[in-house]
Amino acid sequence: MRTIIVNGTVVDTEPRPHVVPDATVVVEDGVIVSVGPRPDVLPEGSEIIDAAGGIVLPGFVDTHRHVWQSVLRGIAADATLGAYLDLVLGTLTPAFRAEDVYAANLWGAIEALNAGVTTVYDWSHIQLTPGHTDAAVEALRESGLRAVFGYAHRGTGDADRAEDEVRRVRSALLPSDDGLVTPALAAWGPVYGSVEAARADWALARDLGLRLSLHATGEGPVERLHDAGLLGPDVLFVHCNGIPDESLKLIAGSGGTASVAPAVESQMGHGHPETGRLRSFGITTGLGVDTVTDVPGDMFSVMRAAFAAGRAGQAAPELTASDVLRMATIEGAAAIGMDRRIGSLRPGKQADIVILDAGAPGLAPVHDPVAAVVTAADTAAVDTVLVGGRIVKRGGRLVGVDVDRARELAVRAALHVTAQARTTSAR
Repeated sequence: MRTIIVNGTVVDTEPRPHVVPDATVVVEDGVIVSVGPRPDVLPEGSEIIDAAGGIVLPGFVDTHRHVWQSVLRGIAADATLGAYLDLVLGTLTPAFRAEDVYAANLWGAIEALNAGVTTVYDWSHIQLTPGHTDAAVEALRESGLRAVFGYAHRGTGDADRAEDEVRRVRSALLPSDDGLVTPALAAWGPVYGSVEAARADWALARDLGLRLSLHATGEGPVERLHDAGLLGPDVLFVHCNGIPDESLKLIAGSGGTASVAPAVESQMGHGHPETGRLRSFGITTGLGVDTVTDVPGDMFSVMRAAFAAGRAGQAAPELTASDVLRMATIEGAAAIGMDRRIGSLRPGKQADIVILDAGAPGLAPVHDPVAAVVTAADTAAVDTVLVGGRIVKRGGRLVGVDVDRARELAVRAALHVTAQARTTSAR
């Protein structure tokens, strides 16, 4: 099947965000085949998307989100990190049934697609049973979102490790790295667990060909991984607030990457978002929503938080709008090891594409398309979204998914989880 996008202002992101003048994007069988001048005659049988008045760019890449928390939206708006952990992981998580995880992952994936986020690294620490895991993966597949399913053990203790479950996910649920949903290992240690457990997880992940991701802040985690010989280009460090310069040098030297969630980090008190510092050390850095328990689930909000934080203070390394868009697309794709497949409009890549309505109030008139995307666009401007060449949103409306059903399931799950948690807390 051939899809041709015409008449839009095309913004590619590789090697840097730039406008491609008078460009037409041609997609065949889900892959971008050309970005260039419009042909005199459009081939018969092609699906023509008229992007007149629109900005055409790669889909956004969210490098860190707990998708299952979509049904807990706004529940921890005023929480510090500690209070969030107590409420969400300590009180609410045990109340989730497998069907609640399905509803939450489906609703969270739909939310991402609606906002033009075509790829999400789902750091999934809701593996209470194998049924919970199956439900999470099923929902991601059903949604049409491109996702990395980061399996996290059901708890932070060494005894909570379940190697057999990780192997089952790899062999039975997600055996291929070529599909829309691919596997990874979301690791606890050595931040929450022991160095010995971290060694076992790193060995397991590398045996199964899985990339690793872990939350890491301050002094300690990077040093322990370095001393254990576990650093490498397959490790994604999330947050990184307050990590010493010498430790950042270790990450950079190993080829490791980073994900920053600037809105959550600022709001929960993790510390100043480290986008500028990380990139100044040459560390490939992506952006993430993290959790909608206290921030919006779109990349526009995240980009603006990163842009503001990166330019705050005279001593802060200065970020540009181009830098921020790059982190939300091609650099984010590189951070999760997917830049050969997604993140730009280069021919040969998967056709993950977003078209923004540049005539929308608050966005028009557009002087600089890159700056407009980063500083002015919002979810309301997302007109059309393609994932792997498949249209999942057209004319501002999601297609191919029953939004009403998904919303109803999400509401039911939210009511059950909160009611069950209240009952348990009252005992």
